[in-house]
Amino acid sequence: MEWNPETLQFLSQCFLNTLSPLPEPRRRAEAALAEAADRPNYGLVVLRLVAEPSVDEQVRQAAAVNFKNHLKALWSVQPNDGAQIFIPKLEKEQIKALIVTLMVNTSPKIQSQLSEALSIIGKYDFPKAWETLLPDLVGMLDKLSQANDYVSVNGVLATINSLFKKYRYQYKTNEMLQALKYFLDNFAQPLLEVFKRTAGFLDQAVGSGAANARVLKDYIESQRLCCRIFYSFNFMELPEFFEVHLEEWMIEFRKYLTVKYSALEDNGNDGVTLVDELRAAVCENINLYIKKDEEAFQRYLGGFVEAVWALLVVASNSPSRERLTVTAIKFLTTVSTSVHHTLFAGDDILQQICQSVVIPNVMLRDEDEELFEMNYVEFIRRDMEGSDLDTRRRIACELLKGIALNYKERVTQKVSTQVQSLLASFAQNPAVNWKHKDCAIYLVISLATKKAGGSIISTDLVDVERFFGDVIVPELQSRDLDGFPMLKAGALKFFTMFRNQISKPVALALLPDVVRFLGSDSNVVHSYAAICIEKLFLVKDEGGRARYSSADVDPFLLVLMTNLFSALQKPDSEENQYVMKCIMRVLGVANVSHEVALPCINGLVSVLNRVCQNPKNPIFNHYIFESVALLVRRACKQDPSIITAFETSLLPSLQMILSKDVSEFFPYSLQLLAQLVDLNRSPLPANYMDIFAILLLPESWKKSANVPALVRLLQAFLRKAPNELNQQGRLSSILGIFNTLVSSPSTDEQGFYVLNTVIENLGYNVVAPYISHIWVALFKRLQSNRTVKFIKSLVIFMSLFLAKHGLQNLVASVNTVQPDVFRTILEQFWVPNLKLITGSIELKLTSVASTRLICESLSPSDTKLWGEMLDSIVTLISRPEEERVEEELEIPDFGETVGYGATFVRLYNAGRKEEDPMREINDPKQFLVASLANLSARSPGTYPSIITENLEPANQAALFQLCSSYNLTIV
Repeated sequence: MEWNPETLQFLSQCFLNTLSPLPEPRRRAEAALAEAADRPNYGLVVLRLVAEPSVDEQVRQAAAVNFKNHLKALWSVQPNDGAQIFIPKLEKEQIKALIVTLMVNTSPKIQSQLSEALSIIGKYDFPKAWETLLPDLVGMLDKLSQANDYVSVNGVLATINSLFKKYRYQYKTNEMLQALKYFLDNFAQPLLEVFKRTAGFLDQAVGSGAANARVLKDYIESQRLCCRIFYSFNFMELPEFFEVHLEEWMIEFRKYLTVKYSALEDNGNDGVTLVDELRAAVCENINLYIKKDEEAFQRYLGGFVEAVWALLVVASNSPSRERLTVTAIKFLTTVSTSVHHTLFAGDDILQQICQSVVIPNVMLRDEDEELFEMNYVEFIRRDMEGSDLDTRRRIACELLKGIALNYKERVTQKVSTQVQSLLASFAQNPAVNWKHKDCAIYLVISLATKKAGGSIISTDLVDVERFFGDVIVPELQSRDLDGFPMLKAGALKFFTMFRNQISKPVALALLPDVVRFLGSDSNVVHSYAAICIEKLFLVKDEGGRARYSSADVDPFLLVLMTNLFSALQKPDSEENQYVMKCIMRVLGVANVSHEVALPCINGLVSVLNRVCQNPKNPIFNHYIFESVALLVRRACKQDPSIITAFETSLLPSLQMILSKDVSEFFPYSLQLLAQLVDLNRSPLPANYMDIFAILLLPESWKKSANVPALVRLLQAFLRKAPNELNQQGRLSSILGIFNTLVSSPSTDEQGFYVLNTVIENLGYNVVAPYISHIWVALFKRLQSNRTVKFIKSLVIFMSLFLAKHGLQNLVASVNTVQPDVFRTILEQFWVPNLKLITGSIELKLTSVASTRLICESLSPSDTKLWGEMLDSIVTLISRPEEERVEEELEIPDFGETVGYGATFVRLYNAGRKEEDPMREINDPKQFLVASLANLSARSPGTYPSIITENLEPANQAALFQLCSSYNLTIV
């Protein structure tokens, strides 16, 4: 694409039309731009349009956004990636030559877009492929700051900040440290200079009394950006330059925590927020320094603690100053856990912290109530699931925990007094002071400590049982389901958190009340009720025995399930994952009789049919299918005849998912079908064979997420209907699937699952016509792309073949591919890799098969191979897995899964217990020793010398120890 008047006119009109309120011109313009974007020099031409002063500002702004998105999509694409569309190298160089100067000479809105675009380029090219960038930015920054052009200064600083930000999150490597050194050498001094220069302008503006909000805003934003760059520079380790110049930074930092900028802060929340963002950045910097170098920071500490404390007392009472409050409390928390914790030792200090910081920040605010009512998922995520670490409520409690590390008794006494005071205030006027009770409950929960490695929590603040009886039970037994819902939620949360300490009789007596709260109109309340029930049924007593059984649940099971399914009908809870998880847990505990199972399966299928139309919540979806699988498994175990009713309800939905290819549910449906096939008796009903046809469609296997589930279903059919699968060419199709799967490292394991099931369930006369093709496919893959995983799977398959169809058939069929190739396989693959086999069933299978090989096939005259095989067998059965297996890093074949983002998730409850193909042999060690004793008895004196010559000393000792253990002798 060339830059000329026609191109300028064409692109200008297109960008103008993208702003049109009419859909048709907008669509045409977007299509035209998308087509033009495929041509070389498109990005360069759009950038020149952005620079064109004669073009309307709105059009240039739209072009700047398009330019940024164009770079985001294509800058990282290289010609050798095989891509058809990429930005040529020459065009990239021209863009880099133009963008820095253009960015600082445009209006703020365009400047912000170009700054983002420059950051995108910098992510890939800076510093190695764009060495001129930092010197250019430094030169401009100096010139612009001296000219007092702070709109442009902030554009440059924002760009530098985005370039350096990545060094806060990277692992420390030599390459990263070299890059950081380059930045320090070239920008640490200029950063300090612009920071001090701006500080001077800011002081001058405030001191003259003539400062206006616009001027101050740019200066404050500039200092905030300098603070963020300071944070990036110091995050990994403290550079010497900053330690040398620490005084200059710290003087300004403290100033920004103590000075009030009235021109901004007295003009509404926007001004306060802007200044608070600078103060928060300062708090993060000083927090970083006290963590990394307490000694160097010590002389500044007292002044900063005083300044932060003064700010915090004021900010804690303002709902709009959350970020400053959180960062300030984090700083004080760090101080409280450092060697300077004595600053918090005084009783008066602790009293002030409780009254002036903790209580105001823990007390519910209007925005908390709004979140509770308008976005229950986010409220629960913060409140129950612990993602609220950066909220006022949680961070205020973290400060108390920090102080308690050194002054536990004092903190406990002060907070306990506050809790009692809050409860007394509530008792005086419950309707008005209900937030005080919520605050008390929150403090007790948040300051509780969890025992290492468990879910049991404890607290010294209150006697849990008395607090539960006096404070929590009245809320749980309240007849008003929807009155003061946040208090109800707090009570349910307390019950959930302290469930291990609440005795079984007390909990069971209150369980009907919790079940009642499933009917609350509040999404949070009925979610917390579901969470409480679900967690309660997981409680275990000492020895790992479940505290609650089906006998405890059955008396109110009907109302419990009714309320759970009713909760899924409430607005915004149609896909409530907490309710569905509770359904799953109840089905795992309760007695799922015929009377319970049928309404439950119908209810679950109804929910499934609804979410199939538009699946949105993957966690909810997983619990639906897990619930169905669990119900099918437990109900059919109790009453096998119920499967017909389940099929009537479930199969139409599963068939609909398969026919409509609902991709999110496809793997789940296949796993449920496999479970139903497993539970059926042979011969299978005819409708299952209709479903089987889907397995043979090549389209079904193209999505990698479907493969494990398709294999699981195919295995189920092979076990239940082996004769039907040997008709109408189906077995040939199945082996074609195996061939496709085994040829790729990403699916070869699934291919072996198919092959193992074929060998295990079909007679040799059925398999014989195909067996040479199977060996050819396996050896072809072994020759072209062998991996340890593949070789291990091959050894397991050959062992299974030997166990099912005999040693003679194994050796003969392999040698039909090439004379005596079986020996080559043994020498090069079986013997060296046998010791790497893992899994109890696989270990038993391969060790027994290998034992049979040396005792029934290999000649003792072949001493080296015989001895090496025995050495591998002894290693396999005598050494722990961690000694004989090194973890293999398989490189995934990404090319096969590109373009499909879904993943396979196994249904725990639809799984099938693995069967042992060597059930008749109890102990593979005994089998080895007995077989060797029998073999040696037929040729006395032959084998001890072979063992001595070929087994490692440790394995010789292990073998003789086994002989002694089983009272057998190799003669």
